[in-house]
Amino acid sequence: MKKQIVVALALAITSFSFSQKKELRKAEKAVDGNNYAEAKTLLKQVSGMLPSMDQDLKAKYHYLMAAALYANGTANDSDIKSALSSLSNVEGDYEKESLELRSNMLQSFLTKGNKAYEGKAYGEASKYFENAYRVSSQDTLYLYNSAIMAVTVQDYDRALDLYGELRDIGYVGVQYQYFAVNKETGEEEMFASKDVRDVSVKTGSHIKPTEKQTEPKNAEIVKNIALIYIEKGEKEKALEAMRDARASNPDDLNLLLSEANLHLQLDNKKEFQALLQEATKRDPNNAELQFNLGVIAQESGDVESAKKYYQKAIELDPNFNNAQINMAALLLSREESIIEEMNGLGSSAADNKRYDELQEERIQLFKSAIPYLETVLNNDPDNIGAAQTLMNIYSAIGDTAKYKAMKAKVESMGN
Repeated sequence: MKKQIVVALALAITSFSFSQKKELRKAEKAVDGNNYAEAKTLLKQVSGMLPSMDQDLKAKYHYLMAAALYANGTANDSDIKSALSSLSNVEGDYEKESLELRSNMLQSFLTKGNKAYEGKAYGEASKYFENAYRVSSQDTLYLYNSAIMAVTVQDYDRALDLYGELRDIGYVGVQYQYFAVNKETGEEEMFASKDVRDVSVKTGSHIKPTEKQTEPKNAEIVKNIALIYIEKGEKEKALEAMRDARASNPDDLNLLLSEANLHLQLDNKKEFQALLQEATKRDPNNAELQFNLGVIAQESGDVESAKKYYQKAIELDPNFNNAQINMAALLLSREESIIEEMNGLGSSAADNKRYDELQEERIQLFKSAIPYLETVLNNDPDNIGAAQTLMNIYSAIGDTAKYKAMKAKVESMGN
């Protein structure tokens, strides 16, 4: 009796397994014939048998389901997501077929993504590049590009998810760039890859090969997460995201600067100034940091500190035009109070003497601003604001020759 039961069960299992194989062969035939709707129907009928399938049949099922859902690139977003999920379950005998399908999907997503990007359809491009990452998760740059494009179309909730994923996987984004000097032009050129650059050097068209690393993007990612929260009106979440990032990376200067910029966005000037001062201690030769401290000091009415910071920025970078312009503007801002006092004087001898003193002070004030404005114009010959201000100063101090020359320059700019 026991033998009969065992034989009966074995026959039932064999029959069941045969039925699974038969249904999967039908689905495979439908996929091969591009009859994807039929294949999906057949596979759904088989799905209830999954728990009892052996590993090879399960692999075949998941591969066929992925191929049917993807439908050779015609699938909608939902089916593509399901197709990728099925592919992740493929193991064993169908790994080769799975890799081939992944390769086809990747090329399709990248081609469509690039086309959408070139056509400025950034929302579509973002989804294609995300799908490319889902197919090839080692290519994290696709996920990063997807996040950037989601922000571009103000799809903030999706962008937050993408940036959050980048943060969680520890995306840094440092890339190598390959350069060599063109022998004919003498100019340095960047190449698409190391191999292309090396071939150019070997053939003799280029010399002096070099490599450079791009800046890491981890600080930028956290900053963008915070800025998205600001756009959504969630300021506390923005500050919390930045605080958490800095707590994990207390020595990262870029994150410190990102937090400072966040406080500036939120008009928290005291916090912004404190963080900038901390940054200048860590990086005392950073001209931009000194300039930003000057801006804050100027806005706070601390003129002497602002002058000190602007002057330091100029010493560190003599061609820093914004620092030169702000220094000139800061010096010239004193003119208003001088004129106000001059206009309030009477006609007594003492008042006339004070008037002459103020007039001389005004002239010296103009002269002190001239070097900064001249530097701006030397660095940026088309700066109409600097040219007009210099023209007015030369007129006020009685330098007729320079006034006429600057007047001609202003007129040549179309003003």
